[in-house]
Amino acid sequence: MVLVRLDDMKAEDTLTIDLRDKSSIGDYMVVSSGRSQRHVGSVADRIVEDLHKAGIRAHVEGMPHCDWVLIDAGDVIVHVFRPEVRDFYNIEKMWVAGRSARRAS
Repeated sequence: MVLVRLDDMKAEDTLTIDLRDKSSIGDYMVVSSGRSQRHVGSVADRIVEDLHKAGIRAHVEGMPHCDWVLIDAGDVIVHVFRPEVRDFYNIEKMWVAGRSARRAS
């Protein structure tokens, strides 16, 4: 559901990181980029709306500034960044080295 929404909303450079058996924070981490603060906010809003419709409560950080929005949906953690902020923090590097990750097509 999250990956479909990211694709529908034209989020860019989406990466899914498998955290199972590696961390207790969740099963998957999804990292993606929006083109602007407005795009990041719109993408995050739609993901949260979809999660809510599916009966999943999500905790959201980073709104309304929208440089980096974190959506904690329990088993799935979603990060939506502006590209410059994503490059600066480079959180993928911490989780991907020697671990399983997949770029969305």
